Amino acid sequence: MSNRFEQKNNQIFSISDRFYKIVSITIFIAIAVLFFFAVDATGRSSISKQQTSLENALSRDIVQCYAIEGQYPPNIEYLEQHYGLTYDKSTFYVEYIPIAANLYPDVTVILIGDNR
Repeated sequence: MSNRFEQKNNQIFSISDRFYKIVSITIFIAIAVLFFFAVDATGRSSISKQQTSLENALSRDIVQCYAIEGQYPPNIEYLEQHYGLTYDKSTFYVEYIPIAANLYPDVTVILIGDNR
């Protein structure tokens, strides 16, 4: 009977410790890369949802102002002061172009830079 810790010469295939180290490092790197891509995709989705939410809030506040006051707001600052509109000005630029007091203004929300 042989000791289980002795090397057997009749083995056809043996795996070295170096192979296990390389495989474990490769698996760790693959998991880290997948984690990075998942976090990046989540950030992009979040920015897109924030932009949609801001567009909906602007539309709601503009219509509410018209329903209450009988005219559309003259500028975006008016909505911020009187209707509580808040947004991240370092992430989004809101282009607000009033047409007339009784016509819906032209509103565009633009993402600034590459904010992920």
